[in-house]
Amino acid sequence: MDIDPALPDDRLTGPGNGGRRAITAAVTSGVCRLFRAHGIMPLTEFRLADGRRVDVAGLDRGGALCFVEVKSAPADLMADRKWPCYLGYCTRFYFAVDGAFPRPLLEAREMMPERCGIIIADRFDGAIIRPAAIVPPHATRRRATILRFARQAAGRLDVDGV
Repeated sequence: MDIDPALPDDRLTGPGNGGRRAITAAVTSGVCRLFRAHGIMPLTEFRLADGRRVDVAGLDRGGALCFVEVKSAPADLMADRKWPCYLGYCTRFYFAVDGAFPRPLLEAREMMPERCGIIIADRFDGAIIRPAAIVPPHATRRRATILRFARQAAGRLDVDGV
């Protein structure tokens, strides 16, 4: 691996790019559009029972949960140690990045285990460039997570707070 996570990523600080937050927002938007196009209803900033937060969670027509971790830079991916904890809650797991993300890092087996899918996205759309393996969670956890998903989604619709 020839990318040093300690070195600054010029995509985060370069002029006119909007920085890390803008990359994350754009990729998140594209992932949500991709999910909707495939009949998967997305929910951003989904909180799990253990308190961790998934960038995008999606629920498909069959009740399968798809989780996505958005990575804005190589250092972001290399420093993330929490994503393996998400695997027990979802049927499919993806990393999503923008088109400028270094491809060699995405193809490195030590960074991207075979279970993990890869999505390339921008603010307009996304594409699955590597499908995620289908590994259903335990039925009890799946049910609890789907209920949690539904309650969080409904809570966001409750604009009156009644």
